[in-house]
Amino acid sequence: MDTTRRTLLSTCGIGTLALLAGCLGGGGGDGGDGTETDLPTDTTDGSDDTRPSGTGGPGLALVSTDERPDAPVRPEIEVTRDAATADHPPGLRATVTNEGDRTLTLGEGRAIVFAYRYDTSDQLQLLPAGEDYPAEPDCWRLTEPIAVTEEYQMVTLEPGESTSRDLELYGAPGEDACLPVGTFRFESPFSVMDEPDGEEVASFTWGFEVSLE
Repeated sequence: MDTTRRTLLSTCGIGTLALLAGCLGGGGGDGGDGTETDLPTDTTDGSDDTRPSGTGGPGLALVSTDERPDAPVRPEIEVTRDAATADHPPGLRATVTNEGDRTLTLGEGRAIVFAYRYDTSDQLQLLPAGEDYPAEPDCWRLTEPIAVTEEYQMVTLEPGESTSRDLELYGAPGEDACLPVGTFRFESPFSVMDEPDGEEVASFTWGFEVSLE
């Protein structure tokens, strides 16, 4: 169940054109621990192209995730679409589960599912799936920043309940490459509060690394 604080802290733009630098963007951080994942390749034509067959962009793979935080919640990330096509950019799904025995409230509601987050080098951005964004066709690089408000949203989870968000991966505006190749880290802050008194029981940063090649 999503809830929003009544007080609007600040707004990072008007309409759909402007976004102030750093609004809901990712911060720097060390790489996480995890297991490398093999990336499917297409080498039938004898070239060194590592794009999966029949796609229009580099292949996406999950390289690693941070260890589970010392908190009663479990964040997860998975790849749902491993390469760009003419119709869609690569996709991921972020999930957070309340594994405690009490109702918890988490914030910020968009950040905990990595919506609107930039990678730590500001070359890529994760945006909620199913929306139309200003991006170059068959390229999936944004042609202009996305407007996002900074109201502090909250998500309340009962014991055993999860919240998920399907995401799509876009190149940031102003980059030379459509979807740049390499390894990229995303991370986000989490705040966990106990209900009904609202006392904070945990705060941490959790992240993951993906590769595009």
